[in-house]
Amino acid sequence: MTRKIALITGASRGLGKSTALYLAAQGIDIIGTYYSKADEALAVVAQIEQLGGRAAMLQLDVSKSATFDGFIGEVGRTLKDVFAQEQFDFLINNAGVGTHASFVETSEEQFDQMVAIHLKGPFFLTQKLLPLIVDGGRIINISSGLARFSLPGYAAYASMKGAVEVLTRYQAKELGARGISVNTLAPGAIETDFGGGAVRDNADINAFVAGNTALGRVGLPDDIGGAISTLLADGSKWINGQRIEASGGMFV
Repeated sequence: MTRKIALITGASRGLGKSTALYLAAQGIDIIGTYYSKADEALAVVAQIEQLGGRAAMLQLDVSKSATFDGFIGEVGRTLKDVFAQEQFDFLINNAGVGTHASFVETSEEQFDQMVAIHLKGPFFLTQKLLPLIVDGGRIINISSGLARFSLPGYAAYASMKGAVEVLTRYQAKELGARGISVNTLAPGAIETDFGGGAVRDNADINAFVAGNTALGRVGLPDDIGGAISTLLADGSKWINGQRIEASGGMFV
């Protein structure tokens, strides 16, 4: 029986790593991308192999769309050489970085970086990967709770995530003819190194988030990896064009 394959951008740490390990535990093989730290990426490969799965990690800077054609070729070769397959099943557009600046103080450089990483990157990477995604496959775009609730300092970042949520609906509409479903998964505040690790390392921020979350704590990477794996499970195949927030009930 052919094993399913997921391509996860930003899979060497944080939410991407958790997702890769969750999916691997369910028998799904992984193609992950990493930005700069090859050692972290290879450590994730080793963990997946310990779970009995197969994995490959490819370097990618999602902000540099000019490199995507070369990356697509690399994915195609990896599918054949490592997995003996022509296509993959699931795409999770996860890679990203944060920026924290008030609306008034946000620079054009910061804004352009957010566009390149969180909107232009997933837009054109998904477009170019489409020939390698199986009919009936699934795409998950990662958004943020900040696209629903507003906290000062995240205007540029959250605006990109709002755009991704609109893009998801258009993708779902236009790719439906191939049986490809597209959904948005929007995490709340999670204890990772994202944004300098503020939610994880700053006790005041951590307490603020926990105090405004119905379940009374800050999210953990495995909360998101588990949510994504649920969205990709067979029982969720009729969910399409939706924004699903995994925030523990933050600001409900």
